[in-house]
Amino acid sequence: MKAQDQYLKFVRWEEEDGLYVGYCPDLFPWGGVCHGSTEEEAYQQLCALVQEEVEQLRQAGKELPPASTRPMREAVPA
Repeated sequence: MKAQDQYLKFVRWEEEDGLYVGYCPDLFPWGGVCHGSTEEEAYQQLCALVQEEVEQLRQAGKELPPASTRPMREAVPA
């Protein structure tokens, strides 16, 4: 597994912006870090940003932040 694979990455539609926005809360806690006109475009950009951030942290000799964000889904009663 690559180091960047441990981080949750997600893309969602932002009606206000009229674009898909990419998020990785463990590395970029301030919010969305990229956008695209398609989900795929935004996700590709997001993956590249996460990889770049991991590489920069390692080159600087810093520890990677813990991957603590986990996907959740609302429980639906049966």
